[in-house]
Amino acid sequence: MSDEIVYGLHAVHALLERRPAAVRRVLLQAGRNDKRIQELTELARAHSILLESRPGAELDALAGGGVHQGALARVEAAVPLDEDELLIRLAAATRPPLVLVLDGVQDPHNLGACIRTADGAGADAVVVPRDRAVGLTPVVRKVAAGAAETVAFAQVTNLARFMRGLKDAGLWLVGTDGAAEALHYTADMKGPTGIVLGAEGSGMRRLTREHCDLLVRLPMLGAVDSLNVSVATGVILYEALRQRGGDRRPGG
Repeated sequence: MSDEIVYGLHAVHALLERRPAAVRRVLLQAGRNDKRIQELTELARAHSILLESRPGAELDALAGGGVHQGALARVEAAVPLDEDELLIRLAAATRPPLVLVLDGVQDPHNLGACIRTADGAGADAVVVPRDRAVGLTPVVRKVAAGAAETVAFAQVTNLARFMRGLKDAGLWLVGTDGAAEALHYTADMKGPTGIVLGAEGSGMRRLTREHCDLLVRLPMLGAVDSLNVSVATGVILYEALRQRGGDRRPGG
């Protein structure tokens, strides 16, 4: 299996804590020895992971110009879950599942922010289609700030079919649509729920919309008529969290 690059202090730290067996080596910027770099060094040594000191310019090149903050890791490429694996995990859940379904998000910064928010709100998984959507790129992992290592991520071949599978598994699918009559906080999201959002600008595709059990909209009182998909994700996921008991940890 090929390697992939993960960069950024949060992302590399999360890898060393949660998936150390996948880390092949950690590259740290020469000349940096601050507290956070020292923490990464100690974590890597605790797991007997090879450490290398490299010039900043070399890390810049490996990160493709991304902000690496002096830390980069070469890791075994993570394989996203397929739809069957995710459905099996959801069936074994000990609390009502909460799944975020993103239809065609192509901006890696948006996807990374959505994954980070999903982690914060206690979502069980983030699901995207394989085609015409971004996957777990290094930029996504960097923006997710470690959440890509904690939230299950699935890429599915046929999103409409997967949504039918979620419904068969007992999930209530709540989609967001600016033309919907119901407001998001009127939806009951205490039980098994899938929250569905569309792509930047174009929104959900027709088949995706048709497979939702309920369409809701966010209140928009200003001059703009929609929110960035990652912001909308935060609003509706945290409403689901509020309905489910606020700041109780999953399983708590």
